Amino acid sequence: MMPFFGRSPNAYAAAVSWTEADSRLYQELAAVAVPDRAEQMAALLALLPFGPGDAARVVELGCGEGRLSAAILAAYPTASVLALDGSADMRAQAAARLAVFGTRATVDAFDLTSDTWWPVLDGTDAVVSSLAVHHLDALEKQRLYTAVATRLNPSGALLIADLVEPQRAEARELFAAAWDRSAERQSSLPGGSQRAWKQFQHIHWNIYRYPDPFDKPSPLADQLVWLRSAGFVTVDCFWLRAAHAIYGGYRSSERSAEPPLPFAAALAAAERALSA
Repeated sequence: MMPFFGRSPNAYAAAVSWTEADSRLYQELAAVAVPDRAEQMAALLALLPFGPGDAARVVELGCGEGRLSAAILAAYPTASVLALDGSADMRAQAAARLAVFGTRATVDAFDLTSDTWWPVLDGTDAVVSSLAVHHLDALEKQRLYTAVATRLNPSGALLIADLVEPQRAEARELFAAAWDRSAERQSSLPGGSQRAWKQFQHIHWNIYRYPDPFDKPSPLADQLVWLRSAGFVTVDCFWLRAAHAIYGGYRSSERSAEPPLPFAAALAAAERALSA
């Protein structure tokens, strides 16, 4: 999402790139603005196509301060993660947070809209992304999904947590209202902030009420079709709340022989990562 900072609409329309100030603002608002953040993170962990005993390789697109990568590394003690982000400030925070995992964690720069980094996906067991893909337009999403599908291991998966575009006015109003309600509720929970809730409203963070040129969510139904067309065998939406969805695709209907991570263990890992 793109902060407004009280600028005129024309100035705002011209501001279509993420800045370090945006990164800092996101960190201030995330506990309030991201609906059920721990549950979303836990869902991504539990959906990974391998077990805690597998030496899997994961790439995270738009790792931010590294909390999701940290949760993956903690829950999957033999896995490794390449955490990619376009913000130098976010990469520095991610590197500091992931240092405890030693050589199992690598942090690097990338440009989501470019294809120069695609070779790092070769042989990956899973690609995960949270609140990054909606910055791509429809064609760019389709190119990304194809690039991931053709580079993943045969049993690999692409798992995305992101905003999706409503296809009717009624749904847009529902998404906007549900997101506002979620943010207000979370502002009163432990770790929340009334100041963050007021800021969420003041800077027009809810793109379903205040659209902007930087955010380009696509309809969920369309994205499931694009994932299937890219070569994913199983595609689905696994979670949807307050305009935020977890969806993705698996290259195969088979999974690792290792038992999957129980959701309770995934949630505990997510909560630890968010509180650290």
